[in-house]
Amino acid sequence: MRAKRTSLVHIIYFSRLNLSSDPAKRSEQINEIGRTAQKKNEFAVITSFLVIEGNFACQVIEGERSSVHETFDRVSADSRHRDVQISEWREIAKREFVHSFKSAQRTVGNDTLFAKANLLPMLQRGTPKASAIHGLCLSLQSDAMSRQGIDHLFI
Repeated sequence: MRAKRTSLVHIIYFSRLNLSSDPAKRSEQINEIGRTAQKKNEFAVITSFLVIEGNFACQVIEGERSSVHETFDRVSADSRHRDVQISEWREIAKREFVHSFKSAQRTVGNDTLFAKANLLPMLQRGTPKASAIHGLCLSLQSDAMSRQGIDHLFI
């Protein structure tokens, strides 16, 4: 028996970032990415999680097929990204992320999660595994939710 098709998909991609080397300007650029993405994702009913590791970005984008494609096309055309590569594109049964846009960078508080995922060497080689990106995004979401006292997601 064939699995039922769904219009819900996710794309996992990675890219190199074209951001300023000045820490203050870079921080403002990252904040602007977040502000813009949140507005557009809310309008398109997209949920996503972005990880920034050094000069690389990895993101899981999920939602209706056409909205995810439009969002990915916008990311691909954004001059702040280069060498945008899809690691995985597939249909999904349900969403796993709860926010229209959430992002994380390595900090003292989440260093263990980043170290366990070991994404940076894979990104530097241009060979990150979709499962590693996806796993890190889920772990970071779970960690952030537990810090807020939320121990289970009903999505």
